[in-house]
Amino acid sequence: MLSPKALVFDMDGTLVDNMSYHKQSWIDLFEYHKLDLDYETFDHKYHKGSLVEIMARLFPHISDEEELFRMGSYKEALYRDLYRPHVKALGGLLPFLKKIQAQNLPMGIATMGGHQVKHGKPHPEIFLTAAQKLGIPPKDCLAFEDSLSGVTAAKAAGMQVIGVRTMLDKKTLLELGVYSGHRKLQFFEPALSKSFYF
Repeated sequence: MLSPKALVFDMDGTLVDNMSYHKQSWIDLFEYHKLDLDYETFDHKYHKGSLVEIMARLFPHISDEEELFRMGSYKEALYRDLYRPHVKALGGLLPFLKKIQAQNLPMGIATMGGHQVKHGKPHPEIFLTAAQKLGIPPKDCLAFEDSLSGVTAAKAAGMQVIGVRTMLDKKTLLELGVYSGHRKLQFFEPALSKSFYF
């Protein structure tokens, strides 16, 4: 049974079902820079770590981190333009968050952006940073994640993980060692109790 003292959420694919828009923005970036790269190859070989780390892999001839960040920011602008008309919370999220707020359970976000952390997922730094900001030991935090790199990062930080099935199927998530894997967060609502056991 889980009895966390804080919850830590990934954002993309966990709080919002937006990964298809991220995928398209990467494809648009490849076309803009005339990179001969398909998304599947990119996802397998390049798509891990922080935005600057990813850009450094895509553009190894550029060493200036500010320039890499600027290039990555262009990709993020493409994504925001694509996703803006479709923004909505993942199914069950808002009622779930209201139940958690009613229990005064601390919550944090562990998502990568800007220069918040030096190492991106699957490195645990983002989850360790979130736990530190919440003032709760990582072992007492429950993470919500949807991706291989995210689950790996949360587990490396010492957190138990709930898998959200927006990118990976339940079998894959369970093989990664998540506590359970669900499509909608409202699954948890009936099980919420004062001690927050699932």
